[in-house]
Amino acid sequence: MTSIRSVCVYCGSSLGESQVYTAQAQILGRMLAENGIRLVYGGGRIGLMGVVAEATLAAGGEVVGIIPHHLHDWEVGHTGLTELHVVDSMHTRKRMMVEMSDAFIALPGGLGTLDEFFEIVTWRQLKLHDKPIIVLNTEDYWRPLLALIETVVERGFARRASTTLYTVVADAEAALALLKAAPASDQPAATGRM
Repeated sequence: MTSIRSVCVYCGSSLGESQVYTAQAQILGRMLAENGIRLVYGGGRIGLMGVVAEATLAAGGEVVGIIPHHLHDWEVGHTGLTELHVVDSMHTRKRMMVEMSDAFIALPGGLGTLDEFFEIVTWRQLKLHDKPIIVLNTEDYWRPLLALIETVVERGFARRASTTLYTVVADAEAALALLKAAPASDQPAATGRM
């Protein structure tokens, strides 16, 4: 049994243009449930968010959603979760997601997913947490992002060590293998430091 008991998944409120994104979100949700790992996510019922939540629930897993009031209707807050927290702001949402999770996985997503990914990586760089961060690079979706980070390093705006703050995998099975091998962090999450 892994020492990672709770994983935050960042992903889109849209499905994207490839069915493979949906398939990988379904596999990840099922595998989290089968391995007794709780899903923490943005609380929506649409897009990849809804897919990963439904797959986790269907396989008997626990799902905690955290969604701000102003997005509850827009992202169609999921009312069938183990827990749904409707909070006052995006800042509160992101802070709670960090506090409730032992690791993080970025699936394909949009600007919000990019925001969450960069924040959690930056917090790790600043030693505000030491929890595993996994980039699930389905169909090479994140290749432009990874190339941008390489450019940032090459042009002297980040150290080469920055690229070790996260691990890139090709599929949900590889992500789960990393979770099972990773020790849980004993460092508390950063709170209220956004």
